[in-house]
Amino acid sequence: MKITYIFHSGFAIEAEQCIMVFDCWLDPAGVIKGILASPKPVYVFSSHFHEDHFTKEIFRWKETKQNITYILSKDILKRRRACREDADVWLAKGGRWEDELISVTATGSNDSGVSWIVETGGKKIFHAGDLNNWYARFQTDDYNGGTVFSEEFGINVDPAKEEKLFLGELKDIRKVTPGFDIAMFPVDGRIGNGYTRGARQFLDMLDTRLLIPMHFVASGFESAWRMKEFADAKGVDFWEISKEGEILEFR
Repeated sequence: MKITYIFHSGFAIEAEQCIMVFDCWLDPAGVIKGILASPKPVYVFSSHFHEDHFTKEIFRWKETKQNITYILSKDILKRRRACREDADVWLAKGGRWEDELISVTATGSNDSGVSWIVETGGKKIFHAGDLNNWYARFQTDDYNGGTVFSEEFGINVDPAKEEKLFLGELKDIRKVTPGFDIAMFPVDGRIGNGYTRGARQFLDMLDTRLLIPMHFVASGFESAWRMKEFADAKGVDFWEISKEGEILEFR
């Protein structure tokens, strides 16, 4: 498989028989142009309605690409960001779809929309969407429960409750499969101290061959590399992405 980093949480994964594009928002390196020129079928995924994961621009791709299938989270439809006829498949948590090339399971998120499990060519692929332990910075040794104010999100949150919801989603994913060949997961330095906690908990609960960081644009490439030592300790390969359009070959 050839994995290409597009931007933020956007990736393209080219398998022997098809290409999968996840959460494409912006494309500064012009990755999509090459994908649309490929004769291979293309499957386009959007995990939820947030503007850094979904843009209507993706629908213009079908103007130049015939064999393209759109698989979107139902929250995009419910939020009226797209029309029912825009996508070929609409899925919520627990929904499944397959054809002769891929099978897809929509798993949960503790934020908006879904996360994705995709199987193709004998490989299991996971894209987290916005599934993460977003309030990990408050899970300090002196935290004794209750709500705290998050300046980043501008709301009062209950970190222990939020973490429980996140871990519950991981448990539900583990009911579907014990692990993945490739997992794309947020490592977002904006969370503050403990921003790798969610990814570390993911590796604790799900066997993973290759961990790919995402959602790190605001804090920079090197901030995501902080996760490497934890992946190494688990014997998990880690991709230290350094630029848009970068490619990793995976077997």
